[in-house]
Amino acid sequence: MAQVSRRLFLASGSPRRKELMQQIGLSFEVLQAPVDELILPEESAEDYVCRIAIDKSLAGLHQVDADSSWIVGGDTAIIVDDKVMGKPKDSDDACRMLQTLSGSRHQVLSAVAVANANGVVSSLSCTQVVFKQLNQQEIKDYIDSGEPEGKAGAYAIQGLGACFIERIEGSYSGVMGLPIFELNELLKQSGYIK
Repeated sequence: MAQVSRRLFLASGSPRRKELMQQIGLSFEVLQAPVDELILPEESAEDYVCRIAIDKSLAGLHQVDADSSWIVGGDTAIIVDDKVMGKPKDSDDACRMLQTLSGSRHQVLSAVAVANANGVVSSLSCTQVVFKQLNQQEIKDYIDSGEPEGKAGAYAIQGLGACFIERIEGSYSGVMGLPIFELNELLKQSGYIK
């Protein structure tokens, strides 16, 4: 009897998550697994990020042959004063977000989940990020670059936004959107990596 080959999928259209998985030599396919990303009443930021990552991995699992597939789902959120800061709606919203982050410390929560026929495992990475004090011209120029669009907290650590970050305490890849250490451990735990 022929052995069934194992397939790995990334349930995300994020180019950053794709890049991070390629960086560690994983062969995978990308699939879209949209889920409702609304925060539930009374849901903590940690629970929210983990739930979304798990939901994405399970939504992806329903699209493939579950017996031979592993699905990676991820979610990342910027937390300021115990509240989730999402993606900016427009340039005014991006300006407000960057002004809030300016000269302060915030938290980046990045969850990753791996689902297969045996169930789902997940992990959460928490990173502290310290921003320098930004002036209005820096904020305007950054928004004009277009980089804040579609980015949680209106910045990208792997892009021009790196100039604003004095230091991080935690996972660089987690701030980018997919904590690699945690992902590797989950792939081992779930049996994808022997």
